[in-house]
Amino acid sequence: MEIIFGVAWADDPVCEIVRQLIAENPDCPAQLVVCGQLSGANAKIAKLAQLERLAKYDLILISDEDVRVEPDFLANMVAPLRNERNALVNCFYRLANPTTAAMSWEAVAINADFWSQVLQSQTFQPLDFALGAAILTRRKALKEIGGFDSLAGYLADDYQLGNRIARNGHRLVLCPVVVECWHPPMNWSDVWKHQLRWSRTISVCRPWSYFLSILSNATLWPFLWFIISFQTASSFCAPLASIACIGVRVSLAHDLQRRFTPKRNLVSPAWLVPVKDLSQAIIWLGAFVGNSVEWHGRRMKLQRDGTLLIES
Repeated sequence: MEIIFGVAWADDPVCEIVRQLIAENPDCPAQLVVCGQLSGANAKIAKLAQLERLAKYDLILISDEDVRVEPDFLANMVAPLRNERNALVNCFYRLANPTTAAMSWEAVAINADFWSQVLQSQTFQPLDFALGAAILTRRKALKEIGGFDSLAGYLADDYQLGNRIARNGHRLVLCPVVVECWHPPMNWSDVWKHQLRWSRTISVCRPWSYFLSILSNATLWPFLWFIISFQTASSFCAPLASIACIGVRVSLAHDLQRRFTPKRNLVSPAWLVPVKDLSQAIIWLGAFVGNSVEWHGRRMKLQRDGTLLIES
């Protein structure tokens, strides 16, 4: 194996850390690549396009910079590719350090809802998209879709990568390993922008599925039922039933987080679950009434085909 670290600029503070890491592990083939000028709105993919030309081997693993893995990670990721029909392997990820209330709110979306929704989708049809934290693919399959260069203008590069490989007749599989994503502290504004970017991305990639996803908001509809039942002065049965529905939702979200995360301190407080659901309804609406996203401090416009236009 080899490890290639890609950075945009030589003055990136991480360069010194990478050089020290390489020096401390001389037996592990590794190199630091300063990519310099990047072509394409997606800076991550623009860097990967340059690293792809330097990679030596037939299997290419892509990992985000904030990902932490267990020692047996590579062995588990490579195993499914022993089947020649499989061309891409990816895995779930969890938010591992919800250090603020805002991050705990987002942890409900990631550590409870996201993975269960992906598994539900997989029961209806084969997986045809990739999850971006860590992806392993065959070089041949990547070359068939035009390499990373063909994805440089897209926001949802992981979706595009997996979807194009699947459309070429290859199979995508989920590895039963969960990696951890460690983010710097995020406030409510940061998390809101992140979720809004995510929702607008999904609404472009899967417009009908995302449009109908509002029906599965397990707090919104019982809450509306609760409000309407009071306004119409109906019996207490409707309010009690709506409260019971919300209680079940909170309990299930707690259980999903507990099963997905090994540490109890990663389970978000119960009150954040209905808050997340109700605010998610606003984010859902925002996905269809705007197309601006903010990514790494840059404002961009997301076009209907999933490509980006840089505003500033």
